[in-house]
Amino acid sequence: MGYPKDILTTRAVVKHGKYAVIPPDGLVNNVVPGIEGCRISIVASPKMGASFVQYVITAEKNGGTTKVFGKQANVETFIYCIEGEGNYTVDGKDYKAVDGAYIYAPAGVGLEFKNTSEKPMKVLLYKQVYIPCEGMNPYVYYGNVNDIEYRIYDEMENVFVKDLLPVDINFDMNMHILSFAPGGCHPFVETHVQEHGAYILEGEGCYLLDDNWSMIKKDDFMWFGPYVAQAAYGVGRTNFTYIYSKDCNRDVEL
Repeated sequence: MGYPKDILTTRAVVKHGKYAVIPPDGLVNNVVPGIEGCRISIVASPKMGASFVQYVITAEKNGGTTKVFGKQANVETFIYCIEGEGNYTVDGKDYKAVDGAYIYAPAGVGLEFKNTSEKPMKVLLYKQVYIPCEGMNPYVYYGNVNDIEYRIYDEMENVFVKDLLPVDINFDMNMHILSFAPGGCHPFVETHVQEHGAYILEGEGCYLLDDNWSMIKKDDFMWFGPYVAQAAYGVGRTNFTYIYSKDCNRDVEL
């Protein structure tokens, strides 16, 4: 990368236990056993206060997992292809990984991925501890966001949402895509028990995190913890769109 051309600056903000904004220009490479031929950035972890771990990974040709990722008995996993082409493997079955393709693996199953093309393959990888509930059994789920139609979000004609996993109480999490047309916004400032990890897929937005408004753009990652006030406006010339995680369908343990 060489010598900097100016005074060192960053848009990164990390408030441990509350929220984080992590732009791509500050990411470093991490070595993770069982994943090779990849540039790996760990963007969320319990070290910042998150209850999950999320990775932004760029796999070169033939790069990917060398063993099953997240196979621990209490760990569930999810992967989403931002761009590129490759394969996912879950429980011995192969699935095509192309732009927008994703797969969820329940606790104890784990997943594998590999770039099968000449060009880099960029993915989001996610893991968290599954919260069991009597009678509930999540299952492998594969899909592509390009096959899902947007629906209107909270009766607002300029905000749109997609649910990536079934709205099914068997799951203790979901992944969503939220998209704001320029000028679109949340209907109110949200303050809730759920936490989110959000990766910006396109556009620019102005985002409220706790008591601070920040300008957010494509390829930024955000994390907001429980009860952190949050809301967004879509700004710029294109939609402001992000994929985000959400814990759901479980009570809070004492």
